[in-house]
Order: sequence, then C-alpha cells, then structure tokens
Amino acid sequence: MREFITQTWSWWFSGTMIAAIMFFLLYFGQSFGFSANLRTICAAAGLGKKTKFFDFNWKAQTWNLVFLVGAIVGGFIANQVLSSGTPVEISQATINDLSKLGIAAPASLQPAELFSLDAILSIKGFLVLAVGGLMVGFGSRYAGGCTSGHAISGLSDLQVPSLIAVIGFFIGGLAMTFFILPLIF
Repeated sequence: MREFITQTWSWWFSGTMIAAIMFFLLYFGQSFGFSANLRTICAAAGLGKKTKFFDFNWKAQTWNLVFLVGAIVGGFIANQVLSSGTPVEISQATINDLSKLGIAAPASLQPAELFSLDAILSIKGFLVLAVGGLMVGFGSRYAGGCTSGHAISGLSDLQVPSLIAVIGFFIGGLAMTFFILPLIF
C-alpha cells in the first residue's frame, strides 16, 4: 500500500481530483482558499469585537478550518511516514540556475541556504523570510485571496477579478525570478 501511495501520480489524476472538489464546493455554494482561514481564526478568537473586518459568522467557514488542519496533518504524515528521505529530483538546468545564485542542489525539500537554522538566524535570511512573508500576507489580503483561492476557485467561478489576480501573480513571479531574486543573491 505504501508503494502505491508514494508513487508519482499522473497530472490528469490530480487535475480530475481538483475539478471534482471544485464542483463539490460550487454545488454547496462554497469557495476554496487558504488565506481566508486567517480571517476565520481571527474572528473565532474574538477580534470581531475590535475590528469590523473580523466581524462575521466564522462558523460558516468551519469546513475550511478542517481543510487547513487536514493539510497540516497530511503534510506531517507525508513527511514522517511516506517520505523516502531522498532529495527532490530536479533538472540539471534548475541546479545550474540555483548554483549561479549560490544555492546548492537541495538535499531535502528546501534549500539549506534559505531554510536552515543558520540561514534564518542571519540578517539576510531573516529579512528575506520576513519581508517575503509580509508581502505574501499583504498581497493576498489586497488581492482578496491567495493564489489557490483565485487560480482554482475564482477561475472556476469565471470571476474576472480572479483572472486579473492570477495574471498579476504570474507577472510578479516572473519579475521575482528574473529580476529581484538575482539581486538578493
């Protein structure tokens, strides 16, 4: 069973599962997105009494909190039980591009130059993670949702704002990859 679960799954299976989940959510009038969970958690903690933004019926979003917990538990199980422990296989072209930035081929899921304790405790590493986290948080709030919410749920609903947001995500990703990341490293 472990071999069956840990094998490489085809793109069409994943796409079919995402489509099935989206039809299910649309049928029940729900929309998918991880960034909405932060607002729901803040509302559940009582911040709605202090800020109008968090004053809503958070109990209607309990299913999304269950999804979040499931993603965390699933990630833990995948790492602890299903992981082979071998490095992620990436192309030689990607390894060459990373080496130009001073990043070695990853020995695990994340490059040590970015996510090791030494990197996080350095001024540069801390600033990269802190500023990046703030930009992602601000961007998802400003865009009215995260990449998964807009690209999966919003486009499934044929929402024009989601199309604009996804185009912006791609432009931002390209700018980061080709202009900003080389300046940082």
